[in-house]
Amino acid sequence: MRDTLGEFEQLGCKVFGISTDSPFALDSWAREQSYQFPLLSDYNKEVSPAYDSLYAELLGFKGVCKRSAYVIDSQGKVRYREVLEDARQVPDLDAIKKCLKEIS
Repeated sequence: MRDTLGEFEQLGCKVFGISTDSPFALDSWAREQSYQFPLLSDYNKEVSPAYDSLYAELLGFKGVCKRSAYVIDSQGKVRYREVLEDARQVPDLDAIKKCLKEIS
């Protein structure tokens, strides 16, 4: 991911992770995984529903974020959206980079 993160930065992109986990859990997770981008907490579930990225229920848990990727331009317009139902999948990084190149 670090190489990909550098590619995104070269395209003028700022990467953020958003989860419904608590800020404390996300801080611990970011340190454990050595993430080089901020993880933001949507603990109160205010942002995730607006982007239609919450499971109604996942393995008995309610309010869990779906694995998703968005490219939002400098005017706040969503230029790319991918919401995955299967949490084992990863968003299409090539498609995201293509979108970033088109808007840069």
